[in-house]
Amino acid sequence: MGNDGGSIPTRRELVKYDARTPTVSELKATALESLSHAWTHDPLTSERLDMENVVSDWRGRLYNYESVLRGLMPNGDDDDTAPALVNGESPELTFASTGIKSLRDVVKLKFKRFTPSGTKGKVIWACPVSQKELGPATRAVYLVPCGHVFADVAIKQIQEDACPECSEKFAAGDAIPILPTEKADLESLTTRISDLRAKGLTHSLKKDRRNGKKKRKAEETNGDGSFKSQKTKATSKPDGNSRVSGINNAMTASLTARVLAEQEERNKRRKLAAAAQ
Repeated sequence: MGNDGGSIPTRRELVKYDARTPTVSELKATALESLSHAWTHDPLTSERLDMENVVSDWRGRLYNYESVLRGLMPNGDDDDTAPALVNGESPELTFASTGIKSLRDVVKLKFKRFTPSGTKGKVIWACPVSQKELGPATRAVYLVPCGHVFADVAIKQIQEDACPECSEKFAAGDAIPILPTEKADLESLTTRISDLRAKGLTHSLKKDRRNGKKKRKAEETNGDGSFKSQKTKATSKPDGNSRVSGINNAMTASLTARVLAEQEERNKRRKLAAAAQ
């Protein structure tokens, strides 16, 4: 073709060789690459994790606190449920699929900074007991309810029922593996959250307020499902300032204020766009 001395390959030549089965080492490399991404990026937004503001759900997944807060905020006039695009692509995980209904369904993780000797000031996130670097190469766990993170081998060696950092008590089943891949770990976590929900508790071991709401709703309805007549007081919808003022944690209050401001600005732009049409 083109008198360049080349030839066009036939179909038989193109499919001459079967697809090669990946080797064990290649499969491990692929799994490590996927795990490394999960250790450094939020699965909801694909943004890099801020290790000082990371939370985790009962599955051991890692999220930025701000992305969870955004997911929990009411949408207001925003009826678009499609996930936001990141770099032109949709994130693989949606907030609805996480099952997170309140901040009680996540635990704030507390990572420890460490500077190894001979690294010219390089700072890593490490286990405070074994000083192993925490990441895809180290099996790590965090304790509920305190949220301190350790290497799994360190927790197994000390064999105590109190956190080595804050001395808060924890049960054996409340050492949650971070980003577990083994089937036994996944089954254990599923059993744990099922037992907690049966007791009316959330992942953080706090009471599940949704159960109380369901009970009150049942008390307010008649046997046929209709609502009982009650005198209700008119209440005004709280504004953003009142929401923030009721939050004691400074970090939570600042993030909430920022999310509310962005949400209000987005709703204003949508109203102006709708009015211009």
